[in-house]
Amino acid sequence: MPASLLGPYTRTILVAAVLAATLAFALSGARVEVHTSLLPVFEWMETTWFGYIGKTWGAAFATVEAVHLLGLALLGGSVLVAEGRLLGVFLTDTDQGVITARCNRTFNIALATLVATGVFMACGVALKIYYLPVYWYKMLALGGGASFHYLVRQPLVERAPGEVNPWLLKLIAVASIMVWFTVAATGRWIGFSG
Repeated sequence: MPASLLGPYTRTILVAAVLAATLAFALSGARVEVHTSLLPVFEWMETTWFGYIGKTWGAAFATVEAVHLLGLALLGGSVLVAEGRLLGVFLTDTDQGVITARCNRTFNIALATLVATGVFMACGVALKIYYLPVYWYKMLALGGGASFHYLVRQPLVERAPGEVNPWLLKLIAVASIMVWFTVAATGRWIGFSG
């Protein structure tokens, strides 16, 4: 029943509502209480095996970081190819559905790689990143980007050709590039902070 009330863009409306609730939370005083309550979790992260290895064995941390950067390059490449096809910039001679399916598979592998290696790296420098505002911006951008990709972009792009306005698809492509650029830029800025 709720789907019929919200129309054909139910997921889009729900994601917008979640993002609005997140923004309201970020601007409220509850954010400070939640942030303070997370300190013991970050202290615990440094005591795990990942934290110990990340702090004491620089070569292990550097290797995981290299895999993290390769995952980022893979994710960025899949986003640029998929969104470039939606924008009509390149690969226009190939069916959009084929490009979307292959890029989505690559995107999923890259995102899983980024999350797995990111957790390891976060454990090694948990207390440092806890106090960095840019880390929290990156996590917000990452959550927003993943939500946008799976709940808004994919359902609209996978619809039958002609069912979605081409300008809406182009707008989605530009938004996707901007969101994932923000994730990459804030992640890179973590290295410059502290």
